[in-house]
Order: sequence, then C-alpha cells, then structure tokens
Amino acid sequence: MPLSALWYPTDKCFIDGAWQTPASGATLPLENPSTGQIIGQIARGNADDIDAAVSAAQAARLGEWGRMPAFERGRMLAHMGRIVLAHVDALAEIEAADVGKPLKQARADAVALARYLEYYGGAADKVMGETIPYLDGYTVYTLREPHGVTAHIVPWNYPMQIIGRSVGAALAMGNACVLKPAEEACLTALAFAAIADEAGVPKGVINVVPGLGHEAGAALSSHARINHISFTGSVPVGTLIQKAAADNVVPVTLELGGKSPQLVFDDADLEAALPFLVNAGIQNAGQTCSASSRLIVHRRIHDQLLERLAARYRALRVGPAMADLDIGPLISGTQKGIVAGFLAAGGDLEIAARGEIAADTPASGHYIAPTLLAGVPHDHLLARDEIFGPVQVVIPFESEDEAIAIANSTDFGLVASVWTRDGGRQMRAAKAIRAGQVFLNNYGAGGGVELPFGGIGKSGHGREKGFEALYGFSTLKTVAAFHG
Repeated sequence: MPLSALWYPTDKCFIDGAWQTPASGATLPLENPSTGQIIGQIARGNADDIDAAVSAAQAARLGEWGRMPAFERGRMLAHMGRIVLAHVDALAEIEAADVGKPLKQARADAVALARYLEYYGGAADKVMGETIPYLDGYTVYTLREPHGVTAHIVPWNYPMQIIGRSVGAALAMGNACVLKPAEEACLTALAFAAIADEAGVPKGVINVVPGLGHEAGAALSSHARINHISFTGSVPVGTLIQKAAADNVVPVTLELGGKSPQLVFDDADLEAALPFLVNAGIQNAGQTCSASSRLIVHRRIHDQLLERLAARYRALRVGPAMADLDIGPLISGTQKGIVAGFLAAGGDLEIAARGEIAADTPASGHYIAPTLLAGVPHDHLLARDEIFGPVQVVIPFESEDEAIAIANSTDFGLVASVWTRDGGRQMRAAKAIRAGQVFLNNYGAGGGVELPFGGIGKSGHGREKGFEALYGFSTLKTVAAFHG
C-alpha cells in the first residue's frame, strides 16, 4: 500500500493531541520486509520527545480525562473499536506492508484490536473495590485507582493486538499512556493515535513516540514520572527495562519469550490436533512469543504423526504479504540471519520436511522456508532456546512423567497444550506444567481476548488480556474509617 494512501503522517510523533516533528528533526527508514525496499520514513524520537509526551499524559490525568466517569471512558473505547472496524481493510494492508504478515493474518489482528477496545470499553465501569469486615466502629473498603502515566513498549510482531490488550486496559482504568512502538513496525501504532483523535479522546491521553530502543525506549523506561511500564519483547531487553524501572521503583509487566510445547499422547485425536500442531508453530512466520516450537510426541505414535506433520509442512507456501499465502517474510534481514544461524547449529538433526518459497518471491525479501526437525534431543539448542522463526522440533517421549519433565526443561513458561482423551491425565498435566496458560485439546482458544495471558520464569511476570489486566493497570487503596 503506498504511504500516500495513509490518513496520517508517518514521520511525526503524536504528542498532546497533535502531530509533531521529532525534537531532533531526524527520521528512520521504513522497510517493507516482503521486498527489502525502503518505502518511507518514521520519526526518530528521543528523550526530549518522551519527556514532552510524559508531561502531556500527566496533564491529561489532572484534567478532563482524570475527571471523566468510568462509563464515559468505556464509551470512548467502544467508539474507537467501531472506528477500527470501519478501517479494518486499510489497517490490514498497512500492517502487511510494514510487518510482512499475510493479509488474512493482518486483518485478523485489526479485528482483534477492535475486540480489545470493545471488551475494555465494556469493563471500564465494572472494576469494583470491596468492603472488609473489621473491628467494631470501623468501616473498611478498598478502591481501585489508576497508576497515573503508563508506558507501553510494543514489539514488531503483533503491534495492533498488543496495543489493544495493554493500552486498552490501561485506558479503561483511567491511566494516560505513552506508547513507544518498535522501530521496525510503527505504522499501525500511529494509526491508533489517529483513530483516538478521530474518536475525540482528550489530548495527552494517548501519545506515540517512534524511535530507537536505546534512545526513545531507554528514555521512556527510565523516566522518573512514569508510574507503570508494560513491555513485550525479548528477555535481554526486558531485563534492561526492569533494571531501569527499579531505579524509580516502578512496577513492570513483562511478557517475554517462550518455547511453548504441545504434548501429544498416544490416545490423542490426531485429526483434530494436526492443524493446531502446525499452525501454532508457523503463524506469523513463527515470530510469536507463544509459538508452539516444541512438539513432544509419544513414541508409539511418533512415526505416524511425523509423517502427517511432514505432509502439512511440504504443502506450506511462503511469499510476499500481499500474496496472502500461508507464511510471509521475517521482519528483517537481521532476524533472518538469526533464524538461519539456529538452523545451521542444528545441522546434525534430521530435517523431516520443509515448506516452499514461492517462485516469484522477491530475492531481496527476508524469507525462510518453514522447517520441521525430527528426533530432537530435549536438551539440544534448538529445543531449548527461542528461535522466533518458522521452525518446529519433534521430541519423542515414553511416559507421562517424561513428557512433563521435557515440557518443563526450558527456562520459559508461557503457553502449553496437552492432547489426550484421558481426563485424569489432562488434569495432572495442567497442574504439573509450568506455564501461564495450558490448553487441553486445543491451542490458543481462538485468541482469547478474555483469557489472562502471561508467563513464569524467563517468560516474564504479570498478566495482560482479560479482566485480570485491569488489576495490573491499577493500584489498590485501602480506606479505614473510624466512626465509633
């Protein structure tokens, strides 16, 4: 989609309700990962822009937004959701060009953004405190109040969905937000600002500052007037953000990496499982924190299932986002190099199957064929570390205890799935597996806007999505009144 067709400027920041040239006047190139070509420029925000955005957010909290009743905030969020739905096709084309995901996946992300805004719009006036029985002569109750100014550092793989689940929940609770999108994917974050402006959201409530992580991102995570940080991304960057926040004693919600397993027992319904087993690993070219990159399969059905998995892999087609095939490009040449390095490190492993890169795919794009590796030891590099590409490993097991031990053998704990008809085994596995979400005979539950999401271990801490996110974006106050 030509950038001239966008309804907002791409080379500016959105601060205090206005499109502003970054303080430095500098820009960054905007690359289309399907072609490798530069298709525009985005603002290179810095610490001055971040400071202006935080000041605008603080003023909004003290002004109209801070006084607005919860039900009115909810109406505004719901109105934003309706505007998103009116722009779904345009948002999908923008995201496909910017991130490289096939159009159908980009469209699903736009619809999910609308759903988050609808959900949190409906929930805004339903977060309640409670009364606490206490001593005679006292009435004690609790209040849920916004943190104040919340920072949202959003990655490049699912910009619209992650903006919806973090910014949507923060706004529902009455916070004002400063959003720093990844430099690789800023366009739909800027579109979100334009949509907020169209919806009549008061100035300063939503501020968007594109820029480099070590400049704008570092300035935001270390800013003394930020009251809460939400970050989705890699473990190393999450660690840096948490350290910066610690200097200001600021709470952080971290959603980091994953090495999510699917356990397939010998009584599983393989026909039902097969689409989930593959799609959960290759969606968005495997660039998903919750991607199921490990298939842990009972040895009794290993060969049979591997053959069926391989057939599905060989049918996968990779190509430009606008071709709307199964898989698009990786986000950048850097990410392509990382995934290629992992595959080179697995040179001793059996390649069970590969997908096919379409014949007319631009050579300058960032493409890797989806790869299925078989008979992988559970402690191998490719079975232990997050690859963030379209690569799945198949690991055999003999017993239920061994399957669970393998599932828990990485430092991550984000998502897991268990495929079995045995109800007792389902319950045992769900309790024993270390993960923030466990799915039984499915994977992902259709996206699950309503389902609390987050990890343990190096997958992070805190929860987003669902009603639980509203608690994370608020603070609890206890009021004890003595009346005799």
